[in-house]
Amino acid sequence: MKRYILTGTPGSGKTSILHELRRQGYRVVEEAASDVIALEQRSGNAEPWVYPGFIETIVRLQKQRQLAALGGHDALQWYDRSPICTLALSRDLGYSPCSALLEEIERIERENIYQLQVFFIENLGFCQPTEARKITFAEALVFEKIHEECYISLGYDLIRIAPDSLMKRVQRITEWTRDLRGKS
Repeated sequence: MKRYILTGTPGSGKTSILHELRRQGYRVVEEAASDVIALEQRSGNAEPWVYPGFIETIVRLQKQRQLAALGGHDALQWYDRSPICTLALSRDLGYSPCSALLEEIERIERENIYQLQVFFIENLGFCQPTEARKITFAEALVFEKIHEECYISLGYDLIRIAPDSLMKRVQRITEWTRDLRGKS
């Protein structure tokens, strides 16, 4: 089973790409952080990222979703972010990585959970704030750089997907995947 990560700054188009991949019949595993934020905000916690346990909650949900995806027989899976993105988030928020995060990163490396080729979705030149995404474009660029540094420091190869139409970005990703699968 091949598990590929899509990462990048908030608002880069990752979710739209993942939805198109799903529409084309691929197995997709949704991002955890946005769901954690939305759930907390519905519970009255307007800024859940300032509370202890925020990162751990994301890590638990990511692991739960990754393990649940094992039940499928799909030869190829796409992940909207990974625990390495959670490491980037932790660094961006100024937190030291919690033990749950460090253990999960160790597990995914030990068990070779994800392919070492990561699709790095480059920013679109703007970042549209949402209820869960309260970040300026300048902040998004800093966050993008932190993501890049985290992945590279852990030995992942970034396959950059430049801004373009949704369909051209999806086509580039699926072509790369065919090329990568042919090499393995």
